[in-house]
This record gives sequence, structure tokens and C-alpha cells, in this order.
Amino acid sequence: MNRRTFLVTAAAGATQLGRAQSGFSDALRNLKPMTDGIQPITEGERRARIAKAQRLMMENKIDAIVLESGTSMYYFTGTRGIAGDRWFGLILPARGEGAFIVPDNAHSSARLITDVRAAKTDADAYGIAAQFLKDRGIGRIGIEERARFAVFDGLRHQAPSAEFVSADTVTAGCRMIKSPSEIALMQRASDITIAAYKVALAHLQEGMTQQDLSANIAAAYHALGVAGNAMAIFGKYTAFPHGSIQPQQLREGDMVLIDDGCSVEGYQSDITRTTVFGKPAARQREIWNLERKAQDAAFAAAKVGATCESVDAAARKVITDAGFGPDYKVPGLPHRTGHGIGLDGHEWTYLVRGNQTRIRPGMCFSDEPTIAIYGEFGVRLEDCMYITEDGPRMFSKPSPAIDQPFG
Repeated sequence: MNRRTFLVTAAAGATQLGRAQSGFSDALRNLKPMTDGIQPITEGERRARIAKAQRLMMENKIDAIVLESGTSMYYFTGTRGIAGDRWFGLILPARGEGAFIVPDNAHSSARLITDVRAAKTDADAYGIAAQFLKDRGIGRIGIEERARFAVFDGLRHQAPSAEFVSADTVTAGCRMIKSPSEIALMQRASDITIAAYKVALAHLQEGMTQQDLSANIAAAYHALGVAGNAMAIFGKYTAFPHGSIQPQQLREGDMVLIDDGCSVEGYQSDITRTTVFGKPAARQREIWNLERKAQDAAFAAAKVGATCESVDAAARKVITDAGFGPDYKVPGLPHRTGHGIGLDGHEWTYLVRGNQTRIRPGMCFSDEPTIAIYGEFGVRLEDCMYITEDGPRMFSKPSPAIDQPFG
């Protein structure tokens, strides 16, 4: 192609993309916020969470757990703390009220725990925390998994006689089981994600980049009243589970994969759709159908009392029986079948080989086996499910066909 032809073609493509973006803007204006009627987690429910945590501490012979800014602190108190170098901590004992240890320039608005102790430096903070532990006779301390090493290191120097253990049995033990109010918030996040995806995929245009599509989804989320984003991948790059930074422009016949979600009152959605821009080839349809069969197998296996690894095995068997893999090899399924989801997009527990945790009502998982074929394309279908007494239920309706991502 000579330079003049290239410029004319590029200009035509830009005009077409501009028209598509104009159509998208019109669709965007028709979106309305989907946040009316949302019921936040109540103070009473947070108190019940603290009571459960204290019961689990006593069962596991842990005298107190130490948290810092993040989702576990938010789960129990409604306060996220502050991200930064200074320690914004929470000590939650097995008996009695806990205490916040905060920088002297910080503020805690939590009503559940009113004991707030300010520190000028982190060294002071660890000393204040150690004194609190000593006054309560606390000797065995659980550290949450996401706490920085500096927190553990500072505390052990100030409380050298204390024993430090993992707090996972308490924090994960509480957070793995979702309440009806948590499930309702996750359902709303899922519904909003589907609405954002629908309007974005309806306005695919040849020549658009993966950044164009991601930006359109983010704009749709904003119009729907939430913050959210999405990874977008085209063509052969759909084989990479976490995408690619390589520049991509959409072409006729390309696979299109979008993945991510939004947050409602802190609770996450996580949905993946894989479709084709244009008419699917026979090979694309064949692999897409195989992926859907694997997703269905995982869903069917996610029964109350089943092990998490058995769900992964059910999906993986469908893919390996078709000649892919084996195990985690590619072409095939290179990662776990699913992860827990709640306040974090990925949290305890996981649908993966070796995890013998039994599935219980209230657990929530993604169901996302992937078929990755490097140099060709990949297919991932992801819908999240919650476990009821009668078995799994999907937050979102799975795609019925490669060219019908939403039915």
C-alpha cells in the first residue's frame, strides 16, 4: 500500500470510528443510574460479623487479630482506614471492644469501635498497640494476610513475648460466607456490569483499539452510576489470560474478550464475555462451545459439600478430554477454574487443584475456565455464582452462543 492509499484508508477508518463513537455517545446518554434502592450493610450486621470473628478466635485459640487499612477492616467496621506509609491499624480482641491505632493526623468515623488511639510515629503506634495487648493479657496474636511485614515486625519488637500466627481462620472464616445483603449488593454489581458490556459491545467498530473499548465500558459504568473498568483484548491476544499491552486494532473476524467489573458499596462483580467481531469461523465456534461446556461442568459440580478442587477437575476434564492440556499446559486451561469474590475481586476460597475446602451455602465464586491457544486465540466465559442450600445460582446469565454474548 502506498502512502497516499494508506492515508485515504486511515482517514476513512477514522471517519467510521467517529460515527461509531457518535452512536455510542447517543447510547450513553440513554443510560440511567442503576443505584437506586441499594441497601448498605447495616451496623447490626457488622456487629454480628465482629461477634463471629470473636467466636472463631476463641475456637482457634487466638487472643486478638491485627488488621490494617483495607477490605477486612472495612468488612468489620465500615472504615477502610487510609492508604499510606503510616500505620492505620485495628486490634480486635477475642473478648471485649477493640481499638483503632491511627496516625495523629487521621480521623476514624467508625461508630462500632470508639477506642481510637493516636500516634505521632509508627514506632509510637506499635508501642501503643503493645500496651493495649499487654493490658488485655493478649499473648497469641493473629496477623491478617494482607498486613505489611513492617506491621508484624514493629509489633514483635514491642511485644517480644507474644506469639504471632495467621489470622486467616478468622478473617477468611468470616468473609467466605456471604449474607443475603452481601449477595444483593453483588447481584446489583453484576446487573450493572452486564448493562455496561451490552452497550459497549453493541458499538464495536473496525479499527478501534483495545483502549477505545475499555474507555467505552468505563464511560458506561459512569453513566450507570458506579466506578468500573474492563480489560479488552482482540484477536490472537485473547489467548493471554491477563491481556497484552501490544497495540491492537479490531479487524473483521477477530475474537473480542472483555473482562472485569464494578463495585457497589465495595462489593465486586467479575464477568468475562468472548465473542467475534463479524461472522464466527467454524474453529472459533468449536472452541467457544467447548469452553461453554467446561463452564457448565464447573457449575454442575459446585454442589454443597463438594470440594473446591473437584469443581476445577470437572471443568478441566472437559477441556483435556477434547485433546487440550493435559493439566495446566497450553493449549488448554492454564489457571484455576475460579476464585472467591466479595469485597475483593479475588479472595478466599479458590476453585483449584489441591483445595479440599468443602463448598458451603453463602460462598461465592467465579466460574471461568479458559481455553488458551497461543498464536491463534483464547476463549474465556466468566460468570460468578453464589451457593444456596439447593446448589449454585448464577449472578448473571451465561452466554448462549459465540455471537450472542447476552442471549
